[in-house]
Amino acid sequence: MRTSTTRSPQDQMASTPVQIVRASISRRNLTLMAEQTFGDMVKGVVDVSRNVLAIGGELHSDEEAVLLDDGSHQADLWGINLYPVEVGADFIEFDSMINVRPARGNRSRSVDDPELRERIRGVIKALVVD
Repeated sequence: MRTSTTRSPQDQMASTPVQIVRASISRRNLTLMAEQTFGDMVKGVVDVSRNVLAIGGELHSDEEAVLLDDGSHQADLWGINLYPVEVGADFIEFDSMINVRPARGNRSRSVDDPELRERIRGVIKALVVD
């Protein structure tokens, strides 16, 4: 009898450790990571002060925790989703529960401040290479 080697989505995510991107990551590597987890998307958390990106978690809060352990400050962390096969505005989606911060004026899962969205885009542009 032949057994299946296909892993469940939970098994696949459990084997994908959160990694901190400090220098660069290729769009191809993001695509491979997406295929191993959510299919077309990679969750990420950007530290806008340290210009780093955590990726590979099942939840944005997983990546947030890794960055906090690495010395980041919670106020600098913002959750995004990356769609590596997309280009332009469709590449980055600003949607995460960790972004809900009414005390800081961010009352949605998005990133409401246009200047902050540009800072996040800048970090991603510097770290993700084609």
